Amino acid sequence: MKKTSISKYGLVGKQIDYSFSKQYFATKFIKEGIEASQYDNYPITAIEDFPLILKNNPNIKGLNVTIPYKETILEYLDEVSPTVQKIGAVNTIKITKNKKLIGYNTDIYGFELALKLKLKKIHQKALILGSGGAAKAVKFVFEKLEIPFLVVSRNPTKEQLHYSKIDEALLLSYQLIVNTTPLGTFPNVDFAPAIPYQYLTKQHYLFDLVYNPSKTLFLVQGEKQGASIQNGLKMLEFQAEKAWEIWNK
Repeated sequence: MKKTSISKYGLVGKQIDYSFSKQYFATKFIKEGIEASQYDNYPITAIEDFPLILKNNPNIKGLNVTIPYKETILEYLDEVSPTVQKIGAVNTIKITKNKKLIGYNTDIYGFELALKLKLKKIHQKALILGSGGAAKAVKFVFEKLEIPFLVVSRNPTKEQLHYSKIDEALLLSYQLIVNTTPLGTFPNVDFAPAIPYQYLTKQHYLFDLVYNPSKTLFLVQGEKQGASIQNGLKMLEFQAEKAWEIWNK
C-alpha cells in the first residue's frame, strides 16, 4: 500500500510562538476534512536560515511570512505578484511542483476586509504607526480607498512623522489610527505605541494588526477614551483563507 505524502505548510518568522496561524489551520483541516496536510511554525533567527527550511521539508507547498522577514525574504524568491512588485513586502509564498518560489501579499486582502468592519465616513484621514513590511500593505489599502495618511516612525524619513509630533490638533484631524508595529504582542503586553491617548475620542477608530493578546494596551487605552477598536484576528483569518486559495489553485 502506497504511503500518502503529507502536504506541508507553515509560518516563517522570529519568535512566533505567539502566532495563531498554526492553530487556525489545524482547526480548518479538521473542520473541512482536509487530509494529509500539516501546518507548522518555522522560527528562524536570521533570514539566511530560510533555505534550510526548504531543504529539511521537501513537501512544503506554501508558507506564510511574518515579522521581521516580509521584506528581506524577497531575495530568496523566484517570482513575485504585481502587487508585491509595487509594495515590496511578502507574507505568502507558493512553492510550485518544480520548486519555484512565488511571493504574494495577502495582508492587503485581509486588512481591507477587516478594516471595513468598523470603518465609517468620519474616518477620512489615517495615521500609520510603524514603517516596516506590514505598514506597506496598510498604505496600499489606504491608497486604494483614497484615504490620506501619514506614517509615524521612531526614525522618520522626510515624508514621515516622529511620534513626538503627534499632538491634540493632529489627532483631531486623523481619526483612524493603525498600529503596524509588534508593540504589545504577547508576552510583551505592557508596551504600546507612544501616542497621546488622552486626546482620543469616540470618533476615533484604532486598528491593531496585533491579535495576541486580543486587546493590546494600544486598544485598551483607545477604548477608555470611547474609540472604536479592532484587533488583527479577522485580518489574520481573511489573509489565511486567501493564502490557502493561492497555495491550492
